[in-house]
Amino acid sequence: MKTIYAVYGDPVGHSLSPVMHNAAYAKLGMDCEYHKFRVIQSNLGDAIMGAKAMGFGGLNLTIPLKETALDFIDPDPLCEAIGAVNTIEFRHDTVIGHNTDGIGAMNALTLEGCVIPNSHILILGAGGAARAVAFQLAKHKAYVTIANRTVERAITLARNVSRVGKACACGLEDITRQVAESDILINTTSVGMYPDINNTLVTADMMHKGQVVFDLVYSPLETMFLQEGNKANAITIDGIRMLTLQGAESFRIWTGITPPVDVMEQAVRDVLNKQ
Repeated sequence: MKTIYAVYGDPVGHSLSPVMHNAAYAKLGMDCEYHKFRVIQSNLGDAIMGAKAMGFGGLNLTIPLKETALDFIDPDPLCEAIGAVNTIEFRHDTVIGHNTDGIGAMNALTLEGCVIPNSHILILGAGGAARAVAFQLAKHKAYVTIANRTVERAITLARNVSRVGKACACGLEDITRQVAESDILINTTSVGMYPDINNTLVTADMMHKGQVVFDLVYSPLETMFLQEGNKANAITIDGIRMLTLQGAESFRIWTGITPPVDVMEQAVRDVLNKQ
């Protein structure tokens, strides 16, 4: 009998999760399908329990459902600390919540040869993605600085992240010095995302050779932020890598199988290259 997986969101039409998961199922010969469903926040509890009742293999959640889901699941410790759920596991009589966004970002960095412990990492932004990434990297002994336009949000996030590791905060007016002192620079904001493709918070003159410049935005594939990184001879990582690696972690949670990440990534790149 075919096993169904899905992503819930509102909106959700843009999601590329079905593309990468279905490519992995096909490669592995698994009798599974992955779909996307628009679910509004007020219906989320019913939608989660409905999926469980119908025997779904698992769920992903995207904006704006990640925080709301905490009311309906049992979060694992990291998910609880982050305060957001992106992966739901149906385990016997329990609905377990996980957050694989930070793991996806960390794995993207380590695949490029980055050593996380003792690295100085500057995270641009203080939203949900920044929260997941900051908790994951601080937990693995990085020195994390969070820079945000509204410095109060950065301070609040840094204070929360300090429960698991080392974190501090600054405003965007201080990022020139922070960028210069960072080993790894991560953009978690929407600056540079289509249609705002000609903007970046950091330019090449602020970066340095050998620095790792990582953008979570994947539309366009090469953002202005990454273009500036290339000008500075930095090591650049685009958002597709994190997208596929966080999806791969969800796949492992649900099935216990390590998926073909290269197949998942190529499937997403093929779709985006046609757009």
